[in-house]
Amino acid sequence: MASRLAVLLATVLLLGGCGSAGDVVVPDDGDGLHGARLDQPYDVPEATLTATDGSPYSLAGDTDRPLTMVFFGYTSCPDVCTAVMSSLAAAVNRLEDERREQVDVVFVTTDPAVDDEEKVRRYVGRFDPDFVGLTGDLDTIVANARSLAVAVEKGEKLASGGYAVAHGAQVIGIGADDLAHVVWTENTSAADFADDISTLLDEGA
Repeated sequence: MASRLAVLLATVLLLGGCGSAGDVVVPDDGDGLHGARLDQPYDVPEATLTATDGSPYSLAGDTDRPLTMVFFGYTSCPDVCTAVMSSLAAAVNRLEDERREQVDVVFVTTDPAVDDEEKVRRYVGRFDPDFVGLTGDLDTIVANARSLAVAVEKGEKLASGGYAVAHGAQVIGIGADDLAHVVWTENTSAADFADDISTLLDEGA
C-alpha cells in the first residue's frame, strides 16, 4: 500500500504552483507512524548538488545521520514551502539535544536560476541555522527529485524574475543506509513530525 501511495503522491502533489496537494492525506497504516513507510524504499541518488558554502553535497554520500528529512521547494514559494519548513523546524526544536544531533533537515531548491547559494542560506537560516540548503543545476536537481519520487516542473517566468515552480510537497525520510524509507505529506503537523522522528530513532531509523 505504501509504495502505491508514494506513486500517487509523486503524481498529485505537483499540480499546484507551489506543490500543494490539498486533501491528499497519508492514511494511518497501523504501525505507529503519521507518515507512510515505503515497502520498497527508494535508492538515494548520488548526483552532486551544491551546499550554501559552495561545497559539493550528495544526498547519498553526505547524509550519514540516522535520519535525514529532505524537502524540495524554492525560496519565493508563497505558501506551502514555508508551512512545511516551519513544521520541520518546530519538530526538531521539540527534540532533546542528543536526538536533535541525530537528525538532519535538507532543503533542495527547485528554482536554481533564482536561488543561488546565498539566497538559499538566508532562507534555511530563517527556520534553523543547522538546516542544510542545496542548489545546483536544474537537471541535477530534477534527477535527484525523480529518484525520490518527487517530480519538479519549472513553469512560466514571473514578473518578479522568478518562476512558477510546480513540485512535490512531500518530505522524504532517508536513513543512514542511503535508502528512503518514509514519506510525509505537506499536511503533517510539527507534533506528528516530532512523534515520527522519535519513533524512527527508537527503531534505529
